[in-house]
Amino acid sequence: MLLAFDIGNTSIHIGLWDADRLVDTWRIGVEREKLPDEYGVLILSLLEYSDIDPASITACIIGCDVPPLIPTFEQVCRKYFRVEPLLVGHGLRTGVRILYDNPRQLGADRIIDAVAASRLYGTPVIIVDFGTATVFDAVNEQGDYLGGAIAPGIGIASEALFSRAAMLYRVQLERPPAAIGKNTVHAMQSGILFGYVGLVEGLVARFKQELGGNPPVVATGGLASLVAAETDCIDIVNGDLTLIGLRLIYELNTDRD
Repeated sequence: MLLAFDIGNTSIHIGLWDADRLVDTWRIGVEREKLPDEYGVLILSLLEYSDIDPASITACIIGCDVPPLIPTFEQVCRKYFRVEPLLVGHGLRTGVRILYDNPRQLGADRIIDAVAASRLYGTPVIIVDFGTATVFDAVNEQGDYLGGAIAPGIGIASEALFSRAAMLYRVQLERPPAAIGKNTVHAMQSGILFGYVGLVEGLVARFKQELGGNPPVVATGGLASLVAAETDCIDIVNGDLTLIGLRLIYELNTDRD
């Protein structure tokens, strides 16, 4: 079985694959000071809770946007699963030609998502990843990765609002009764949620104009479902998109058919 690690700035999404079947997934928080043994014991406990024998794991793949955590998880794979992990990066086959000015500036998750979306939904395709940042990516009809746009994530923007405005405070991120808030809580919820819906709709419209046609828009990330429920511009929500991309890249770079 293949253990896939999608390591972001805020959370780590872990998926266990048995061939093309996603057996289970877990999310844990990112703690950069945590040692390999601490992560290793935590992951073993998750596997034990799900009645999965660690010895059944025969391969690992890592997609990481936090460079200091790369050696940490490489050690986890070597020590706790006795495998040499595959690290998504330059020199690895992806099946996607990258037309970004400097490919080394690309986060691994952007390419991984492009690989998965292209395979699952065809090309051209637009991907919106609601993570620490809200990231938009575009793949053209030929299957080439063109680039995209990066905006502050909903969580980052909300925290900036709470911390910089003396009379505002943290609120639950959920749909308010109306766009015109009748109290401070609803007004903030409206500005955060509907404001981001407007941002997504605006950027997707510009992407479509530049790509031509009407490419599908795929959303992933923790808040994808919340935003997608408020707009018609998102066609598909797939919370496991990055894990699927990691599996596809692993298969491209091994002898497996």
